[in-house]
Amino acid sequence: MAISAKDVQKLREMTGVGMMDCKKALTEANGDFDKAIEWLREKGLAAQTKKAGKIAAEGVSYAIVADNGVGVVIEVNSQTDFVAKNEVFQQFVKDLANVVATENPADVEALKACTYPGTDRTVADVTADKVLAIGENIQIRRFVRYAEGVNVPYIHMGGKIGVLVNLAVEGIEADKVVELGKDVAMQIAAMNPSFLDKSDVDQATLDKEKEILLAQAKEDPKNANKPENIIEKMVMGRIGKYYEENCLLQQAFVKENKVSVEKHVAEVAKQLGGKITVKAFTRFATGEGIEKKEDDFAAEVASMIK
Repeated sequence: MAISAKDVQKLREMTGVGMMDCKKALTEANGDFDKAIEWLREKGLAAQTKKAGKIAAEGVSYAIVADNGVGVVIEVNSQTDFVAKNEVFQQFVKDLANVVATENPADVEALKACTYPGTDRTVADVTADKVLAIGENIQIRRFVRYAEGVNVPYIHMGGKIGVLVNLAVEGIEADKVVELGKDVAMQIAAMNPSFLDKSDVDQATLDKEKEILLAQAKEDPKNANKPENIIEKMVMGRIGKYYEENCLLQQAFVKENKVSVEKHVAEVAKQLGGKITVKAFTRFATGEGIEKKEDDFAAEVASMIK
């Protein structure tokens, strides 16, 4: 199939690899971006690239801890960044987060059926009103709710990223761990871990990573004369690096990179005289995985003057 210059540029932005290598990778992968990234990695040309998706849609990712202690992170999409910054839209998102906290809907459809705060109407009805008032399509996309433990929210860049961290705390007052929770949330926003702990990495992911690392090792001329079992040991050693890059607790703590997040949490717990466990986290990047329609402005103008 024909590979467009636009696709080559997109792969280059995703991987940081040269244009010619990106074109070759897309050709080898028949246009499949995930397979092209794997091909580049096997050749040792690209680092591990997270599947962030096509980030194009606008809106807000908002995180909150309600009065009842329940933590919520929610994403609501709009068509433009201008509307995302609108006070009416932002208040709407905050109200939705509070509905999730108090009503505990099972999913987005159940949320739409809940009563909107201060009215006798459903969230779906009020959403329709907001669409008419604001003049843009609005979609409630997703939310996560943590009811137990200590919840700490973090909002980055005015809602471009929303993070919620859930901690289990023993022998320590909740307000004393908020600073730690925020530090961990900022780590999540910046480093975008795929897993909480290395024990959470599924076998299929590990097998795929080993396959890529093995192909990389065999491509390296320095390993040309090394026996298979030595190469396999090298690969297993590199799996530790994968954990350090992709698992929150094994990542280097960004504010003190000589220790891991796991060790930093343990040290803070020791200082405070209790126990702290990071139980879960959710990170929403606004528009992640949504492909936004690209309008052909020239064609639109031409159609208007016909």
